Amino acid sequence: MAKANQNPEQKARDNIDTMLEQASWKVQENKKIDFNAGQGIAVREYPTDTGPADYVLFVDRHAVGVIEAKPEDWGHKITTVEDQSGAYAAAKLKWITNSKPLPFAYESTGVITRFTDGRDPKPRSREVFTFHRPETMAEWLSKPKSLRARLQDVPVLNPAGLRDCQITAIKNLETSFRDDRPRALVQMATGSGKTFAAITSVYRLLKHGDAKRILFLVDTKNLGEQAEQKQAHDKNRGRKKELTARRAAPGPYFGATIWLPKTARHWPRDIRYEGAADAALARGSSGDGNRRHRRGLRPRRDRTEKSGPAKRAAGLLAEPR
Repeated sequence: MAKANQNPEQKARDNIDTMLEQASWKVQENKKIDFNAGQGIAVREYPTDTGPADYVLFVDRHAVGVIEAKPEDWGHKITTVEDQSGAYAAAKLKWITNSKPLPFAYESTGVITRFTDGRDPKPRSREVFTFHRPETMAEWLSKPKSLRARLQDVPVLNPAGLRDCQITAIKNLETSFRDDRPRALVQMATGSGKTFAAITSVYRLLKHGDAKRILFLVDTKNLGEQAEQKQAHDKNRGRKKELTARRAAPGPYFGATIWLPKTARHWPRDIRYEGAADAALARGSSGDGNRRHRRGLRPRRDRTEKSGPAKRAAGLLAEPR
């Protein structure tokens, strides 16, 4: 139940508290800090040399990040406070010694949340579904570099067994990763080997970039099955022994496959269809879109770009539970 007589920022902080608790953080007041309460501690109004930070995040007793809270009506301009959260991340914290800026920074209204990993070669914020879990941050910090930093070190592609168009596509995609671009589009003709090029990129990301898992999302199940079959029969560079594919979203229309290293222990168990609305979205996107494609028309874009199973799957992949 909402508390009475709260201003908009207090309401936002209540929502943020709930999000943190759902992500296994223990939310505490700055005068009642108990690091024995759990692996992840979120301390409200933590004092710094530039003023109190709305939240400071601790993992295994070490400060790792900050959260800047804003009212919900700041959602359209939440990126304007990135300098503020960055200043708190770089500030000196009271009661502890932090010689370096904290690596993680969030800006949140309790509805919209953005995240920046300061360890990236070119740090930039991105929207996330919720706050990352303490064990996720601990895993990130156990590695010497962030994922985007590791993508700078992917070795030169071995072109053996690849067509010229596949070599060009893979090289340009990896150039896009090194340039820290948030999106990339690979456009290849029918029969040119798109699936094999995709599997090669997946393999290189998992093996050389130490990616955790990759979502392969297609509009029909048979396309996902085709990719799995090609990977299963691929003897090139030992990929069959190093990768595993697991089927997700067992609905009749969307096909979603997760590629993981064989050493992966955790599987996101919450990948699923939820509710009739999502099922209707899947039916509309696949059925109507495929019919329009067969007639030579452009498939409708508005249905697949909504926050349905595709967007939910991507978000859940970002955060194992």
